[in-house]
Amino acid sequence: MSVYYTLCFLSAAAMLIAFINSKIGKMQTTIAITAGSMMLSLLILIAGQNDWFQLTEIATHTMSSINFEDFLLKGILGFLLFAGGLGIKLPNLKDQKWEITVLALGATLFSTFFIGYALFGFCQLIGIKFDLVYCLLFGALISPTDPIAVLAIVKKLNAPKRISTQIEGESLFNDGFGLVIFVTIYTIAFGNEAPTLSSVSMLFVQEAIGGIAYGLLLGLVFHYLICATDDHSMELLLTIGIPTAGYALADILHVSGPLAMVVSGIMIGNWTRYIGFSKESEDHLDHFWELVDEFFNGVLFLLIGMSMLLFKFHQEDFILMAFAIPLVLTGRFLSVFCSYIGFKRYRTYNPWSIPILTWGGLRGGLALAMALSIPAGIWVIPEKQIDVREIILVMTYAVVVFSILIQGSTITPMIERAKKAEVKIES
Repeated sequence: MSVYYTLCFLSAAAMLIAFINSKIGKMQTTIAITAGSMMLSLLILIAGQNDWFQLTEIATHTMSSINFEDFLLKGILGFLLFAGGLGIKLPNLKDQKWEITVLALGATLFSTFFIGYALFGFCQLIGIKFDLVYCLLFGALISPTDPIAVLAIVKKLNAPKRISTQIEGESLFNDGFGLVIFVTIYTIAFGNEAPTLSSVSMLFVQEAIGGIAYGLLLGLVFHYLICATDDHSMELLLTIGIPTAGYALADILHVSGPLAMVVSGIMIGNWTRYIGFSKESEDHLDHFWELVDEFFNGVLFLLIGMSMLLFKFHQEDFILMAFAIPLVLTGRFLSVFCSYIGFKRYRTYNPWSIPILTWGGLRGGLALAMALSIPAGIWVIPEKQIDVREIILVMTYAVVVFSILIQGSTITPMIERAKKAEVKIES
């Protein structure tokens, strides 16, 4: 079966789970799809082990035929981030620009090294020879919050404005900096040349600064194109050109496509929306991109749940998975807490800001895609054929699943309490 047919059937499965949930479960859609796909994966594995149905090999082969890394990082990511950028309100972003900058840069760097060194110490304690550079690599890929997971779950809960802007803005902008950290440590771990300060600085300028500049230019070009037509369909059709050809060109130019999509999305959503679009197109813009967002999110979160079929779990994996979840949460809490020590010197914040930013800093498909890019065959426990890739993958998967299913489904009470505290602050 071709990859296209596979994705067609997976899309249908995601929509079916979402439909059943709307009638019975009433869970948040992406949480329901992830939970449903994980239950299906477990059923397939149990059935295969007990010789009930010969589905395990077929399902595993089907999932292996999809390059998850390319599908997300070079495929649907542009659509999801552009749709997220469209919904960002620029005045709110300006009001929280320093908080978002510190969280996206400083908090990510702090979390990377805290998680890396703490994981290295734990591995030494339990007798697993897992080098420090690989521990830091895990810290780098798991520290940035995932904009797809955050926007899909947290954004729709209508959190207080400042908290919502911080968590959305951080997740959208920390990709560029997080990528520089990940690529730098990846080069140290697997490359032939050790990175220097100048090479890291150039990488940051090229990827992050270049991505922002390219996003501004891309948004400007499409702003004038949209302004030049009065055709309602063409106005919406032109917006598709940004996350397709625009995102592909960013990859060719070696600048950050994710940052470019966020910047151009903010431009189209805050400038072109009110100048370039006709009234009819303006009304349809959000509905159109909300539909695109829901569709691709459904497929992505289904793939996250079904990814379980690709893993072979060992006893050591389960120990590290159980440790990774509280470790990542602790790293997230400390990075946010330290950031707020500085924030509170200049402003008064909602008392629930730190708990919500900690618990709502979700991880998703981006972390999983980066983990899948790690080469196989670098053995940590050769006698059990456990390599670096397997250890990082299973830890990442544990954190992602916990993040989506547990954190995503239990954050609502915190946000409700934050809303009540906001009313008291305003009164």
